[in-house]
Amino acid sequence: MKKNNSYPNYFPIAYEVEAGKAYRWCGCGKSKQQPLCDREDCGELCKVYRALVTETVLFCACKKTKEPPFCDGSHSELLLKKK
Repeated sequence: MKKNNSYPNYFPIAYEVEAGKAYRWCGCGKSKQQPLCDREDCGELCKVYRALVTETVLFCACKKTKEPPFCDGSHSELLLKKK
């Protein structure tokens, strides 16, 4: 599953992960393959996540989460500020 969203995205991205597979979550918003990182220059903004089970997870897309790489609802604050 590949996404091509432009940052900022105010809602989480549902992504099917496979048990045992590692995923690089984009924390800077510059990747063209959101929510995954396709760049080498992100440093610590790129978080590696290894799936324990095959399931659908909600990756943060607003990049404001306090629990990377997962959505923690921080986008709701961004939506309130946008109004």
